[in-house]
Amino acid sequence: VSLTFFTAAWGGGTPTGAVKETVDQVLVVLGDQTLKDPAKVTERRAKLEEIIGRRFDYAEMAKRTLASQWKELSAEKQQEFVGLFQQFLANSYAGNVDGYSGEQVEYLKEREKGEFAEVQTKVVSPKVQIPLDYRQKKKDGEWRVYDVVIDGVSLMKNYRGQFSRIIGSSSFEGLLEKLRSKADLGTSS
Repeated sequence: VSLTFFTAAWGGGTPTGAVKETVDQVLVVLGDQTLKDPAKVTERRAKLEEIIGRRFDYAEMAKRTLASQWKELSAEKQQEFVGLFQQFLANSYAGNVDGYSGEQVEYLKEREKGEFAEVQTKVVSPKVQIPLDYRQKKKDGEWRVYDVVIDGVSLMKNYRGQFSRIIGSSSFEGLLEKLRSKADLGTSS
């Protein structure tokens, strides 16, 4: 009865329903014992990237990380940056989820204002509780994530600071080169 109520209360059309749908799909893949086999790492990662890619708005995220510099780029450079940034995030995310060991996600609160929303969650394990908030924007009738706030720190703001320093000390091409090398290595370090 309570599960039915929970599903009805958070229906898929709400910001929380959108996050929950994606998180539930990710947890199914992470909990799949057949995909934990080292030979299945690539398949597992591809499934995770597909699930996350349907919810995350990589173009919006990329635009927000470059802030005012975004407008100065040609459409081709914007597109290249979005692709590299998506791969960079996928590599970072894959490293984080590989450490998954049965943590649960609690849905705390939802705030919605016009086409923007924030869903506050908490990742809970016996040892730690990590606040994880998803900032979303409605795009084509769907709630899409454009930022994740981990324990009070905005991921996009953090990347904006890092990328700005790289561009300042090198150039935008220098940033692209760093992202290309990280994409080639398949790591986020």
